[in-house]
Amino acid sequence: MLNGKEYRDWISKHMTMGKDLLYLSEAECRSLPLDDSEVFELTERALVLYSAKQGVDMPAKIALHPVKDTFYHAMPCAIEDVSSVGIKWGCCYPDNRVNFGTRQANALMVYNDYLSGVPLAVMDGLYITEIRTPCVSFASAKYMARPNTKTFGMIGCGVQGREHVRIVCNTLKELDTIYIYDIFEDMMDKLIADLQPVVPAKIVKAKSYEEIAKSCEVIATATAIPEKFEPKIKDEWISKGQTLLLSDLHVIFEDKTMKRADKYTFDSLEQHKLMEVYGYYPDGFPRYDGEIGEVCAGKKAGRERDDELIVCNNIGMAVEDMMLLRVMFDRALETKAGRFLPL
Repeated sequence: MLNGKEYRDWISKHMTMGKDLLYLSEAECRSLPLDDSEVFELTERALVLYSAKQGVDMPAKIALHPVKDTFYHAMPCAIEDVSSVGIKWGCCYPDNRVNFGTRQANALMVYNDYLSGVPLAVMDGLYITEIRTPCVSFASAKYMARPNTKTFGMIGCGVQGREHVRIVCNTLKELDTIYIYDIFEDMMDKLIADLQPVVPAKIVKAKSYEEIAKSCEVIATATAIPEKFEPKIKDEWISKGQTLLLSDLHVIFEDKTMKRADKYTFDSLEQHKLMEVYGYYPDGFPRYDGEIGEVCAGKKAGRERDDELIVCNNIGMAVEDMMLLRVMFDRALETKAGRFLPL
Protein backbone atom coordinates (compact mmCIF):
# COMPACT_ATOMS: atom_id res chain seq x y z
CA MET A 1 0.00 0.00 0.00
CA LEU A 2 1.53 3.30 -1.11
CA ASN A 3 1.87 6.09 1.45
CA GLY A 4 3.06 9.67 1.66
CA LYS A 5 4.17 11.36 -1.55
CA GLU A 6 3.96 8.14 -3.59
CA TYR A 7 0.31 7.78 -2.64
CA ARG A 8 -0.40 11.41 -3.52
CA ASP A 9 1.27 10.95 -6.90
CA TRP A 10 -0.85 7.83 -7.51
CA ILE A 11 -4.07 9.72 -6.72
CA SER A 12 -3.02 12.49 -9.13
CA LYS A 13 -3.00 9.96 -11.97
CA HIS A 14 -6.73 9.38 -11.43
CA MET A 15 -8.06 12.87 -10.61
CA THR A 16 -7.03 16.52 -10.59
CA MET A 17 -6.39 17.20 -6.93
CA GLY A 18 -7.64 20.58 -5.81
CA LYS A 19 -10.23 20.71 -8.60
CA ASP A 20 -12.02 17.34 -8.56
CA LEU A 21 -14.11 15.94 -5.72
CA LEU A 22 -15.18 12.31 -5.97
CA TYR A 23 -18.76 11.58 -4.90
CA LEU A 24 -19.91 8.05 -4.13
CA SER A 25 -23.50 7.12 -3.32
CA GLU A 26 -24.43 4.31 -0.94
CA ALA A 27 -25.14 1.98 -3.87
CA GLU A 28 -21.76 2.78 -5.43
CA CYS A 29 -19.99 2.12 -2.11
CA ARG A 30 -21.73 -1.23 -1.82
CA SER A 31 -20.59 -2.20 -5.32
CA LEU A 32 -16.88 -1.70 -4.60
CA PRO A 33 -14.78 -4.90 -4.55
CA LEU A 34 -14.19 -5.61 -0.86
CA ASP A 35 -14.48 -9.03 0.75
CA ASP A 36 -15.35 -10.00 4.32
CA SER A 37 -11.90 -11.25 5.28
CA GLU A 38 -10.28 -8.03 4.08
CA VAL A 39 -12.73 -5.89 6.06
CA PHE A 40 -12.06 -7.97 9.18
CA GLU A 41 -8.28 -7.72 8.83
CA LEU A 42 -8.40 -3.95 8.25
CA THR A 43 -10.69 -3.45 11.24
CA GLU A 44 -8.54 -5.51 13.57
CA ARG A 45 -5.45 -3.65 12.35
CA ALA A 46 -7.18 -0.34 13.13
CA LEU A 47 -7.98 -1.51 16.68
CA VAL A 48 -4.35 -2.51 17.27
CA LEU A 49 -2.92 0.75 15.91
CA TYR A 50 -5.31 2.83 17.99
CA SER A 51 -4.57 1.08 21.27
CA ALA A 52 -0.82 1.12 20.56
CA LYS A 53 -1.03 4.89 19.89
CA GLN A 54 0.94 4.28 16.70
CA GLY A 55 0.45 7.26 14.41
CA VAL A 56 -3.28 7.56 15.13
CA ASP A 57 -4.75 10.98 15.90
CA MET A 58 -8.34 10.41 16.98
CA PRO A 59 -10.17 12.47 19.60
CA ALA A 60 -13.23 10.99 21.30
CA LYS A 61 -16.29 11.60 19.15
CA ILE A 62 -18.46 14.49 20.26
CA ALA A 63 -22.22 14.25 20.26
CA LEU A 64 -25.32 16.36 19.64
CA HIS A 65 -28.81 15.42 20.86
CA PRO A 66 -31.24 17.77 19.07
CA VAL A 67 -34.32 15.55 19.54
CA LYS A 68 -35.06 13.24 22.47
CA ASP A 69 -33.26 9.88 22.23
CA THR A 70 -31.40 10.89 19.04
CA PHE A 71 -27.74 11.61 18.48
CA TYR A 72 -25.24 12.99 15.96
CA HIS A 73 -21.58 12.02 16.17
CA ALA A 74 -18.64 13.91 14.65
CA MET A 75 -15.83 11.39 14.16
CA PRO A 76 -12.48 12.69 12.81
CA CYS A 77 -9.33 10.60 12.54
CA ALA A 78 -5.91 10.54 10.91
CA ILE A 79 -3.86 7.35 10.45
CA GLU A 80 -0.23 7.96 9.54
CA ASP A 81 0.42 4.31 8.68
CA VAL A 82 -1.95 4.43 5.69
CA SER A 83 -1.96 8.18 4.95
CA SER A 84 -5.68 8.40 5.66
CA VAL A 85 -7.49 11.38 7.16
CA GLY A 86 -11.12 12.44 7.22
CA ILE A 87 -14.30 12.64 9.22
CA LYS A 88 -17.60 10.80 9.53
CA TRP A 89 -20.78 12.69 10.37
CA GLY A 90 -23.43 10.20 11.47
CA CYS A 91 -26.77 10.26 13.23
CA CYS A 92 -29.39 7.93 14.66
CA TYR A 93 -33.12 8.67 14.96
CA PRO A 94 -34.64 5.47 16.45
CA ASP A 95 -38.24 6.47 15.73
CA ASN A 96 -37.72 7.11 12.01
CA ARG A 97 -39.23 3.75 11.05
CA VAL A 98 -42.50 4.57 12.82
CA ASN A 99 -42.60 8.31 12.16
CA PHE A 100 -41.29 8.55 8.60
CA GLY A 101 -41.00 5.02 7.21
CA THR A 102 -37.25 5.38 6.74
CA ARG A 103 -34.10 4.00 8.33
CA GLN A 104 -32.89 5.25 11.69
CA ALA A 105 -29.21 5.76 10.83
CA ASN A 106 -27.52 8.01 8.26
CA ALA A 107 -23.90 8.98 7.71
CA LEU A 108 -21.56 10.80 5.33
CA MET A 109 -17.76 10.64 5.04
CA VAL A 110 -15.32 13.35 3.97
CA TYR A 111 -11.87 12.17 2.86
CA ASN A 112 -8.84 14.47 2.51
CA ASP A 113 -5.34 14.26 1.09
CA TYR A 114 -3.05 13.44 4.01
CA LEU A 115 -0.20 15.74 2.93
CA SER A 116 -2.07 18.84 1.70
CA GLY A 117 -5.52 18.65 3.30
CA VAL A 118 -7.21 19.02 -0.09
CA PRO A 119 -10.70 17.43 -0.05
CA LEU A 120 -10.71 14.28 -2.18
CA ALA A 121 -14.10 12.63 -1.69
CA VAL A 122 -17.54 12.83 -0.13
CA MET A 123 -19.27 9.50 0.17
CA ASP A 124 -21.88 7.47 1.98
CA GLY A 125 -20.84 6.51 5.51
CA LEU A 126 -23.59 4.04 6.36
CA TYR A 127 -22.04 1.12 4.47
CA ILE A 128 -18.66 1.53 6.19
CA THR A 129 -20.40 1.64 9.56
CA GLU A 130 -22.43 -1.43 8.65
CA ILE A 131 -19.47 -3.60 7.70
CA ARG A 132 -16.89 -2.52 10.28
CA THR A 133 -19.10 -2.60 13.38
CA PRO A 134 -19.66 -6.39 13.44
CA CYS A 135 -15.97 -6.89 12.66
CA VAL A 136 -15.15 -5.05 15.89
CA SER A 137 -17.55 -7.39 17.71
CA PHE A 138 -15.99 -10.46 16.17
CA ALA A 139 -12.41 -9.25 16.61
CA SER A 140 -13.45 -9.21 20.27
CA ALA A 141 -15.05 -12.66 20.00
CA LYS A 142 -11.93 -14.04 18.33
CA TYR A 143 -10.07 -13.61 21.61
CA MET A 144 -12.86 -13.47 24.20
CA ALA A 145 -15.41 -16.11 23.19
CA ARG A 146 -15.03 -19.82 23.77
CA PRO A 147 -13.67 -21.26 20.49
CA ASN A 148 -16.17 -24.13 20.49
CA THR A 149 -19.18 -21.81 20.86
CA LYS A 150 -22.35 -23.43 19.49
CA THR A 151 -24.99 -20.75 20.17
CA PHE A 152 -25.00 -17.05 19.28
CA GLY A 153 -27.67 -14.47 20.03
CA MET A 154 -28.33 -11.21 18.18
CA ILE A 155 -30.49 -8.55 19.81
CA GLY A 156 -31.53 -5.96 17.24
CA CYS A 157 -32.22 -6.97 13.65
CA GLY A 158 -31.58 -3.69 11.86
CA VAL A 159 -28.62 -2.93 9.60
CA GLN A 160 -26.01 -3.81 12.22
CA GLY A 161 -27.79 -6.88 13.51
CA ARG A 162 -28.21 -8.29 10.01
CA GLU A 163 -24.52 -7.88 9.25
CA HIS A 164 -23.56 -9.51 12.56
CA VAL A 165 -25.67 -12.54 11.66
CA ARG A 166 -24.35 -12.66 8.09
CA ILE A 167 -20.68 -12.95 9.06
CA VAL A 168 -20.69 -14.47 12.57
CA CYS A 169 -19.82 -17.96 11.33
CA ASN A 170 -16.58 -16.61 9.84
CA THR A 171 -15.30 -16.23 13.42
CA LEU A 172 -17.39 -18.63 15.50
CA LYS A 173 -16.87 -21.53 13.16
CA GLU A 174 -18.63 -24.23 15.22
CA LEU A 175 -21.96 -22.41 15.58
CA ASP A 176 -25.04 -24.52 15.02
CA THR A 177 -27.78 -22.10 16.16
CA ILE A 178 -28.24 -18.33 15.93
CA TYR A 179 -31.04 -16.81 18.02
CA ILE A 180 -32.36 -13.40 17.02
CA TYR A 181 -34.67 -10.94 18.76
CA ASP A 182 -36.16 -7.59 17.78
CA ILE A 183 -39.18 -5.65 19.04
CA PHE A 184 -40.37 -5.59 15.40
CA GLU A 185 -41.25 -9.15 14.41
CA ASP A 186 -41.24 -8.36 10.69
CA MET A 187 -37.55 -7.41 11.00
CA MET A 188 -36.80 -10.89 12.34
CA ASP A 189 -38.83 -12.51 9.55
CA LYS A 190 -37.00 -10.51 6.88
CA LEU A 191 -33.60 -11.30 8.37
CA ILE A 192 -34.32 -15.02 8.29
CA ALA A 193 -35.75 -14.89 4.76
CA ASP A 194 -32.74 -12.95 3.45
CA LEU A 195 -29.88 -14.55 5.36
CA GLN A 196 -30.78 -18.15 6.16
CA PRO A 197 -29.88 -19.22 2.59
CA VAL A 198 -26.31 -17.94 3.06
CA VAL A 199 -25.70 -18.58 6.77
CA PRO A 200 -24.66 -22.16 7.68
CA ALA A 201 -26.10 -22.09 11.23
CA LYS A 202 -29.83 -22.37 11.85
CA ILE A 203 -31.46 -18.99 12.59
CA VAL A 204 -34.22 -19.09 15.21
CA LYS A 205 -36.60 -16.35 16.34
CA ALA A 206 -36.43 -15.91 20.12
CA LYS A 207 -39.68 -15.00 21.83
CA SER A 208 -38.16 -12.67 24.41
CA TYR A 209 -35.02 -11.06 25.80
CA GLU A 210 -35.05 -13.72 28.48
CA GLU A 211 -34.99 -16.59 25.97
CA ILE A 212 -32.07 -15.18 24.06
CA ALA A 213 -30.14 -14.37 27.26
CA LYS A 214 -30.58 -17.89 28.62
CA SER A 215 -30.00 -19.72 25.31
CA CYS A 216 -26.77 -18.22 23.98
CA GLU A 217 -23.10 -18.53 24.87
CA VAL A 218 -22.26 -15.34 22.97
CA ILE A 219 -24.70 -12.41 22.76
CA ALA A 220 -24.31 -9.34 20.56
CA THR A 221 -26.46 -6.23 20.89
CA ALA A 222 -27.14 -3.49 18.35
CA THR A 223 -30.07 -1.47 19.62
CA ALA A 224 -30.92 2.21 19.99
CA ILE A 225 -29.18 4.25 22.70
CA PRO A 226 -31.83 6.26 24.61
CA GLU A 227 -31.10 9.14 26.96
CA LYS A 228 -32.45 7.13 29.91
CA PHE A 229 -31.48 3.47 30.12
CA GLU A 230 -34.24 0.92 30.69
CA PRO A 231 -32.57 -2.50 31.13
CA LYS A 232 -34.38 -5.39 29.46
CA ILE A 233 -32.10 -8.27 30.49
CA LYS A 234 -32.08 -9.22 34.15
CA ASP A 235 -28.77 -10.00 35.78
CA GLU A 236 -30.07 -13.40 36.89
CA TRP A 237 -30.45 -14.46 33.25
CA ILE A 238 -26.72 -14.00 32.52
CA SER A 239 -24.38 -16.87 33.40
CA LYS A 240 -20.70 -17.46 33.91
CA GLY A 241 -18.93 -18.34 30.66
CA GLN A 242 -20.99 -16.05 28.44
CA THR A 243 -19.47 -13.37 26.21
CA LEU A 244 -21.38 -10.12 25.72
CA LEU A 245 -20.51 -8.04 22.64
CA LEU A 246 -22.05 -4.58 23.00
CA SER A 247 -22.37 -2.14 20.09
CA ASP A 248 -24.83 0.06 22.01
CA LEU A 249 -23.07 0.72 25.30
CA HIS A 250 -24.79 -1.36 28.00
CA VAL A 251 -28.32 0.00 27.58
CA ILE A 252 -30.28 -3.25 27.84
CA PHE A 253 -28.28 -4.92 30.63
CA GLU A 254 -28.48 -4.25 34.34
CA ASP A 255 -25.51 -2.42 35.78
CA LYS A 256 -24.79 -5.26 38.21
CA THR A 257 -24.11 -7.56 35.24
CA MET A 258 -21.50 -5.15 33.92
CA LYS A 259 -19.92 -4.80 37.34
CA ARG A 260 -19.56 -8.55 38.00
CA ALA A 261 -17.85 -9.38 34.69
CA ASP A 262 -14.58 -11.27 35.08
CA LYS A 263 -13.15 -9.29 32.17
CA TYR A 264 -14.42 -6.01 30.76
CA THR A 265 -12.87 -4.26 27.75
CA PHE A 266 -13.57 -1.10 25.78
CA ASP A 267 -12.69 -0.20 22.22
CA SER A 268 -11.58 3.25 23.47
CA LEU A 269 -11.20 4.15 27.11
CA GLU A 270 -11.06 7.86 26.20
CA GLN A 271 -14.34 7.57 24.32
CA HIS A 272 -16.15 5.88 27.18
CA LYS A 273 -14.80 8.38 29.68
CA LEU A 274 -16.43 11.08 27.55
CA MET A 275 -19.63 9.01 27.50
CA GLU A 276 -19.47 9.10 31.29
CA VAL A 277 -19.40 12.91 31.12
CA TYR A 278 -22.47 12.75 28.86
CA GLY A 279 -24.27 10.74 31.56
CA TYR A 280 -24.14 7.25 30.06
CA TYR A 281 -22.69 5.67 33.22
CA PRO A 282 -25.17 6.89 35.86
CA ASP A 283 -24.26 4.05 38.25
CA GLY A 284 -20.53 4.66 38.02
CA PHE A 285 -17.78 3.62 35.64
CA PRO A 286 -17.09 -0.14 35.51
CA ARG A 287 -13.83 -1.78 36.48
CA TYR A 288 -12.08 -2.44 33.19
CA ASP A 289 -9.24 -4.60 31.88
CA GLY A 290 -8.03 -2.52 28.94
CA GLU A 291 -8.90 -1.91 25.31
CA ILE A 292 -9.77 -4.63 22.83
CA GLY A 293 -6.93 -3.47 20.57
CA GLU A 294 -4.52 -4.40 23.36
CA VAL A 295 -6.07 -7.87 23.46
CA CYS A 296 -5.82 -8.24 19.67
CA ALA A 297 -2.13 -7.27 19.88
CA GLY A 298 -1.43 -9.77 22.66
CA LYS A 299 -0.69 -7.01 25.18
CA LYS A 300 -3.64 -7.94 27.39
CA ALA A 301 -5.15 -11.35 28.08
CA GLY A 302 -8.12 -12.71 26.22
CA ARG A 303 -10.32 -15.48 27.60
CA GLU A 304 -8.34 -17.64 30.00
CA ARG A 305 -11.07 -19.87 31.46
CA ASP A 306 -14.33 -21.31 30.15
CA ASP A 307 -16.26 -19.95 33.14
CA GLU A 308 -15.28 -16.28 32.71
CA LEU A 309 -18.11 -13.81 32.12
CA ILE A 310 -16.67 -11.35 29.59
CA VAL A 311 -18.07 -8.01 28.41
CA CYS A 312 -16.68 -6.22 25.34
CA ASN A 313 -18.13 -2.70 25.18
CA ASN A 314 -17.43 -1.25 21.71
CA ILE A 315 -19.15 2.01 20.80
CA GLY A 316 -17.38 2.45 17.44
CA MET A 317 -14.36 4.53 16.43
CA ALA A 318 -13.36 6.67 13.47
CA VAL A 319 -10.03 4.82 13.19
CA GLU A 320 -12.00 1.83 11.84
CA ASP A 321 -13.79 4.06 9.33
CA MET A 322 -10.61 5.76 8.10
CA MET A 323 -8.81 2.45 7.68
CA LEU A 324 -11.59 1.19 5.42
CA LEU A 325 -12.17 4.53 3.73
CA ARG A 326 -8.63 4.56 2.35
CA VAL A 327 -9.18 1.20 0.68
CA MET A 328 -12.65 2.07 -0.58
CA PHE A 329 -11.45 5.37 -2.05
CA ASP A 330 -8.60 3.58 -3.81
CA ARG A 331 -10.94 0.93 -5.23
CA ALA A 332 -13.31 3.63 -6.44
CA LEU A 333 -10.51 5.31 -8.40
CA GLU A 334 -9.30 1.97 -9.77
CA THR A 335 -12.78 0.93 -10.95
CA LYS A 336 -13.91 4.44 -11.96
CA ALA A 337 -16.85 4.28 -9.55
CA GLY A 338 -18.78 7.40 -8.63
CA ARG A 339 -18.52 10.76 -10.36
CA PHE A 340 -16.33 13.84 -10.08
CA LEU A 341 -17.80 17.14 -8.94
CA PRO A 342 -16.03 20.50 -9.11
CA LEU A 343 -14.51 21.70 -5.86
